[in-house]
Amino acid sequence: MSNAKNTVLTAAGELFGQKDPGAVDRWVAAGYTQHSTLAADGPEALRRLVAGLPEGFRYESARVIADGDLVALHGTYHGFGPDPLVAFDIFRVDADGKLAEHWDALTPMVTGTASGRSQTDGPAEVTAPEQTEANRALVAEFAQKVLVGADYSVLTEYISTETYNQHNPEAADGLDGFGAAAAKWAEQGKNLVYKTVHKVIAEGEFVLLQSEGEFGVPVAYYDLFRVHGGKIVEHWDVISPIPAELPHGNDLF
Repeated sequence: MSNAKNTVLTAAGELFGQKDPGAVDRWVAAGYTQHSTLAADGPEALRRLVAGLPEGFRYESARVIADGDLVALHGTYHGFGPDPLVAFDIFRVDADGKLAEHWDALTPMVTGTASGRSQTDGPAEVTAPEQTEANRALVAEFAQKVLVGADYSVLTEYISTETYNQHNPEAADGLDGFGAAAAKWAEQGKNLVYKTVHKVIAEGEFVLLQSEGEFGVPVAYYDLFRVHGGKIVEHWDVISPIPAELPHGNDLF
């Protein structure tokens, strides 16, 4: 396990598992930079957040991806609000092994999904670490040509025509399922517009994109892809509206 991954899992376990505000002193850098919509900047705001977590709060992890000093968590927060929240969290770990920066996106859990899959189930273990860079390149190129460039004619060069397991709650499996969902969204005035890809985080067969765009309103897109045999075969996501005001002077990206 990478040092950064170990640091984030240990820190998150103490902060959000044990709900220990004292873990901020052990694990969080003095200059902690917050990009979340839920907390103000700095370690003291995080301490207040942890201290105020309700009795029934718990985090259920689905998968973890480590890429250099960045570690991405995919899972579900229970007890944060009335509904469970599916989330991506990204932490940057500094040279001292402290949490230095945090980004996230959350969306309510949906029980009846179009594909019958949940927003977090499916493969979780990294089994092909040697393919990290090839998979990063594939998904990064897909992001620029298809997502940002909106050239859907080349879709099958990147996404498998045989297997495309879908975890977006409104889209069924396969390219046909995605196409039908995209058409329905367009009718609702929600075109998938990707403007900027801010991060490409890759480990083995998993590649996470953090992007900025519009989906009827300005949004943050977190798209997690699983690559197998040189094609994208699975997709999870969180699409989170960008609020007009944030509790800090940093943007969401």
